[in-house]
Amino acid sequence: MATQRVSPVRIMEIGMGFLPSKALLSAVELGLFTELRKGPLEGEALRKKLGLHQRSARDFFDALVALGLLKRSGTRYANTAETAMFLDRTKASYVGGILEMANERLYRFWGSLTEGLRSGQPQNEARTGEDFFGTLYADPHRLENFLKAMTGLSLGTAKVIAGKFPWKRYRTFVDVGCAQGGVAGEIALAHKHLTGAGMDLPVVQPVFDAYVKGKGLDRRLRFHAGDFFKDPLPRTDVLIMGHILHDWNLDEKMMLLRKAYEALPQGGALIVHEALIDDARKTNAFGLLMSLNMLIETPGGFDFTGADCRAWMKEVGFKRTKVERLAGPDGMVVGVK
Repeated sequence: MATQRVSPVRIMEIGMGFLPSKALLSAVELGLFTELRKGPLEGEALRKKLGLHQRSARDFFDALVALGLLKRSGTRYANTAETAMFLDRTKASYVGGILEMANERLYRFWGSLTEGLRSGQPQNEARTGEDFFGTLYADPHRLENFLKAMTGLSLGTAKVIAGKFPWKRYRTFVDVGCAQGGVAGEIALAHKHLTGAGMDLPVVQPVFDAYVKGKGLDRRLRFHAGDFFKDPLPRTDVLIMGHILHDWNLDEKMMLLRKAYEALPQGGALIVHEALIDDARKTNAFGLLMSLNMLIETPGGFDFTGADCRAWMKEVGFKRTKVERLAGPDGMVVGVK
């Protein structure tokens, strides 16, 4: 009987995965892909624009080529189709905001994962008594960048929700924890009969209003100021909670689901979209890693499976529930009252 051949290659790729990750994050931080938005540049010209040392630049650029993030012809470098679309800061399709936050914050906090696994405590600014979100919400410029990052994270998912959910049955919707308004905007653009709103803290309103006006949606989308823990949720046909429930412990999750149920009419629907862990908890590595990120970032948050969410929805009274896959690792759970 032949002995099965095994290799350490995959182990090493995962174990050293921080190397390509940080190369990409540094490229985003430097604005490399934005510098290439007008076309290819000679390596020396690109080096000077980015302010890089001569020792590092060539290896850095060529590493990005090898990773499939840049193209090179001779000594000229250019964006790939993907980096041109998604990592050029001047484009509405830019998703680098979430990568900027990962570079600035999460990269170093994940260095303390082992401590978090042992203690069960957050490993972010809370360790030193800092209030990251309090500081963030007090700085309009940083807040806008953060909200843009949330839009970049959700746009692909929003387009799929706009296409998959039976919106023709409904007239109104509210996105709870709407951030800049990316999800609400995609749904409204796809369905002209809908009117909607985004609910978030009052400080978010100027960013939301500017975003929806830029999309030509200011007559159909409005801002609803409120704290979804302290205030009742707006009454509407459809409520959306995207990347919201995973921030909170189980009691808090259940409280938010009950508030959603109470706000909806008979036949109304709740859409919960997250990086849902697969029910077998074996394949959606991103969803499981995102749950570990909740350990890093929150006192009690965790991600969950579609089956988990369906059970919680039924417990608070929803009659029918179903799970649908969305873009990438994301999925949505729909509950109908």
